[in-house]
Amino acid sequence: MRRILFAGAAVYALGGVPAFAADAPMRSPIVKAPETATALFDWSGFYLGAVAGYGWGDARHSDPVGGANGRFDANGWLLGGTAGYNWQSGRMVVGVEGDLSWSGIDGAGSSAAGPLSTNLNWLGTGRVRAGYAADAYLFYVTGGAAIGRFEAAGGGFGASDTRLGWTVGAGFEAKIDQNWTAKLEYLYVDLGEKDAYSNATGPVAASLTSHIVRVGLNYRF
Repeated sequence: MRRILFAGAAVYALGGVPAFAADAPMRSPIVKAPETATALFDWSGFYLGAVAGYGWGDARHSDPVGGANGRFDANGWLLGGTAGYNWQSGRMVVGVEGDLSWSGIDGAGSSAAGPLSTNLNWLGTGRVRAGYAADAYLFYVTGGAAIGRFEAAGGGFGASDTRLGWTVGAGFEAKIDQNWTAKLEYLYVDLGEKDAYSNATGPVAASLTSHIVRVGLNYRF
C-alpha cells in the first residue's frame, strides 16, 4: 500500500512540473530605445549683433588744375552694430544684413598745394549674404551697397559729404550655443571718386577704398 501511495505521489509531482512551468510568468525581452539623431543647427531667422574691426586702404586727391594731388594710406578702427535675417533650405543659406559703424579710418599726405587729409567718420553697409551651412558652421560670400560720411581737405580748403559706394566680401560664422554665433568677416569697400572740395583753382576730387577685417557676435531670436 505504501508503495502505491509513493508511486502515485511521484507521478503527480512529475506531471505537475510542466503545468507549473506553463503558469510561471515570462520575462519580457529587453528592447533598446531607438537612437535619435542630433538635430542640425538651423540658421533661419532674425538676429542682432555687434561688430568691431580694422580697416586700411588708399586715399587719393586729384586736382586737375592746381597742385593738390596726392595718394596716401588711410587706416583705423571700426565699431558698430548689425541686424539681419536668414533663410535656410537644406545646406544653402541666403540672407540680408545691414550694419552701421563708427569709423576712425583716416589718413594724411602732402602735395604741392599743402597738406592733404581724408577721414571716414562712419560707415554703413546693406548686403546680401549667400552661403553653405555645415551644421554649426556657415561659410558665405556677401555684397551690396556701402555708405559713409567722407571728409577731405587740402591746402587749407575742405568739405564733407555722404558718399554712396559698394562692397563685396566673404566670411565664416560659427555657433556658440542655440542663440549665439560668432563671425569673422572681410569686406572690400569703395566709396567712389567725386569732387570733394574746392580750392582757389577749382574742384578737387577725392576717393577712398578700404580693406576691412572685423569680428562679430550675433544673437538669434
